[in-house]
Amino acid sequence: MAYRDAKLKVFTGNANPELAQEIARHVGVELGNANVIRFSDGEIRIKIDESVRGCDVFVVQPTSNPANEHLMELLIMVDALKRASAKSINVVIPYYGYARQDRKSRAREPITAKLIADLLHTAGVNRVITVDLHAGQIQGFFNIPVDHLLGEKILAEYFATKGLEDIVVVSPDMGGVTRARGMADRLNAGIAIIDKRRPEPNVSEVMNIIGNIEGKVAIMIDDMIDTGGTIAQGAAALIERGAKEVYACCTHAVFSGPAMTRLENSVLKEVVVTNTIALPEEKRDGSEKIKVLSIAPLIGDAIIRIHEEESVSTLFDK
Repeated sequence: MAYRDAKLKVFTGNANPELAQEIARHVGVELGNANVIRFSDGEIRIKIDESVRGCDVFVVQPTSNPANEHLMELLIMVDALKRASAKSINVVIPYYGYARQDRKSRAREPITAKLIADLLHTAGVNRVITVDLHAGQIQGFFNIPVDHLLGEKILAEYFATKGLEDIVVVSPDMGGVTRARGMADRLNAGIAIIDKRRPEPNVSEVMNIIGNIEGKVAIMIDDMIDTGGTIAQGAAALIERGAKEVYACCTHAVFSGPAMTRLENSVLKEVVVTNTIALPEEKRDGSEKIKVLSIAPLIGDAIIRIHEEESVSTLFDK
């Protein structure tokens, strides 16, 4: 989409500059001239090397691993832009780190997702654009507008081109039913749910499968794949219970720890992810099972609509 407006600027930190470049190209602007510098003691310094006075500025920075480094880069860049008289500062956080700490599950635990929201607001952010929050209620942690984009449309469009038949969309847990139903509606498919318990973080145990999967092509969908245990274990359970073949997809490819080994050794035919998180080349190209789709057109269209004060929700109309 060709688009040029001197009052719209896109900047990036070090978290995912390739995605930011794609977004800027889609919007039709040059990526903003800024540098993230480290002092010898590790402190971060931001240099904004062009005028942003009176501009709508969008800063692309997922708070992925290392989350603390990327978060501090973002906060310091926001402060620099505020002091440079930007008209509005809109942070694009394709992957919102600390989102899994969204409530107190036991005594004396922090709600870190709320703390991050408070930090962004205090720094001077006017709006947040994010993709597939781990918990939708995180939007309520902010006292500023939050545009919550959904990756399911991009994932569904990809699977629609594969010509698969007898599809069932599977949620790997009870909390992901809404996401699975949204994708199933786009693919005119049924849904199934894996009922599991999680005795401790990153450890899960399949308990039961709700829904008809016999002889069907199962597509598991989640917001993220972290260590890969849930997806690999769920795929094995689906095959054991009669699924013909199993695909997996998610928006955020966290892929920490043993994830790549687990996915590579699993029964999964393909793992489809988006580029909200920058995947190292060895992870991106090291497995024939991994397919990466770009989220840049979706975010770019949202940025244009926000700048022109148009509806963002219409992006997800069928």
